[in-house]
Amino acid sequence: MGGQREHVRVVVVGAGFGGLGAAVKLRREGVTDFVVLERADALGGTWRDNSYPGCACDVPSHLYSFSFAPNPDWPRTFSGQEHIWDYLERVADTFGLRPHLRFGHEVRSIRWDDEALRWEVETSRQEFTADVVVGATGPLSDPRIPEIPGLDTFPGKVFHSARWDHDYDLTGKRVAVIGTGASAIQIVPNIQRTAGRLTLFQRTPPWVLPRMDRKITAAERWLHATVPATTKLRRGLLWGIRELQVSAFTKRPNELGLIEVLAKRNMARSIKDPQTRRKLTPDYRIGCKRILLSSDYYPALAQPNVDLVAAGLKEIRGTTLVASDGTETEADAVIFSTGFHVTDMPFADRVKGRNGTTLAEAWAGGMEALRGASAAGFPNFLTIIGPNTGLGNSSMILMIESQLNYLGDFMRQLDTLGGTGVALDARREAVDRWNVRVQERMKRTVWNTGGCTSWYLDANGRNTTVWPGTTSEFRKVTRHVDLGEYEVLRAATRSPLKEEVR
Repeated sequence: MGGQREHVRVVVVGAGFGGLGAAVKLRREGVTDFVVLERADALGGTWRDNSYPGCACDVPSHLYSFSFAPNPDWPRTFSGQEHIWDYLERVADTFGLRPHLRFGHEVRSIRWDDEALRWEVETSRQEFTADVVVGATGPLSDPRIPEIPGLDTFPGKVFHSARWDHDYDLTGKRVAVIGTGASAIQIVPNIQRTAGRLTLFQRTPPWVLPRMDRKITAAERWLHATVPATTKLRRGLLWGIRELQVSAFTKRPNELGLIEVLAKRNMARSIKDPQTRRKLTPDYRIGCKRILLSSDYYPALAQPNVDLVAAGLKEIRGTTLVASDGTETEADAVIFSTGFHVTDMPFADRVKGRNGTTLAEAWAGGMEALRGASAAGFPNFLTIIGPNTGLGNSSMILMIESQLNYLGDFMRQLDTLGGTGVALDARREAVDRWNVRVQERMKRTVWNTGGCTSWYLDANGRNTTVWPGTTSEFRKVTRHVDLGEYEVLRAATRSPLKEEVR
């Protein structure tokens, strides 16, 4: 790499919840020499990108926020996209993060220099060197559009739910929505009212529970603002309820039968036709895929201008969409609500570690990282929302905060060992040991035994996405960095310390 390089102690990649949280953590640890690189022109990550009609969180607002930045002003029990994006903007202001943010910096490559023991980071704008890199690109950042024969010849409008085209008016149009995941069930009720005809292509039906959403009253908000302990209490209760539910997902999936009854009742209230009901009833255990929350999805499907095609989209011929069961549908617009590259993150192709191997190559057999953070052969590189740190039933922010604690201790350990010119590389055997433990626990979880194929599973059928335990267990195992799990590299000798570090 030529040209002028800026050296910083830490490069953080991504300015969503993970990246902004990392920035706050670094500042609190006394590290101010860092930049947050963001490819877009605004912060917010998933909550900036997903602006489709009806976009909202399916985790209660008071739990879907940082514990160190409580918000007494949430307007609803489940917040909409714009409120969460606003919240992140406020976090950036409150914690003085603006000077560290570099927008329009798409990271092209991150390469480890084994002699200088530092990372070389090339972006679309400039080059950096850094002692430590924090990858906070998130699993929901690169939309996945399936390869459909004939898609490129479709004369109408095509876009992904995470790249919503607000200039295109759906009023009176024949609209096809592909997919029935978390975004589709929010989109369908919101566009059904204005679309001329709406056709939903469903490969696998989701389990849908009622969404207990309501306005948070002015009195509640006043109380939370005046007595901050009440916000903490509310968050604690929401968290506790979810912690108690975890064992059903991870150890005793048979206990989830009762929840299935509630979901079926939710459907029966709106869907009266037995044949449609059959099409909408999943044949796998609830919780195997993410449980979705909506009180207006089924009512929307019951409307006369909505058609349900219980099959995936197979090919497109002109304006005709052909399903795998042979059903043909005419459409003016196709909206893909088909999720993201979760287990095959494109970002991993751009990170090159110690022996010239990319992270994508290292993860070819499945993603794995020590405590969800460190991959072997990638010194001083930490992932936020790394492998097996996702959740099936609670708030990702709880997991992100645990990973931020790990980052904080990682920086402290480096300082203790001498600061710059020192690197920690996860030992292969430590990563293996951790991964065997995680995968062993995964075997009896509903995500692996529930009889479905979900985005939690990679191409090899391994669950590399979800954490098979409680958030408090994860907090415990990420509280401290155990130096015995790392090889200590020093710039002078470029070899591990001779003495065993414990």
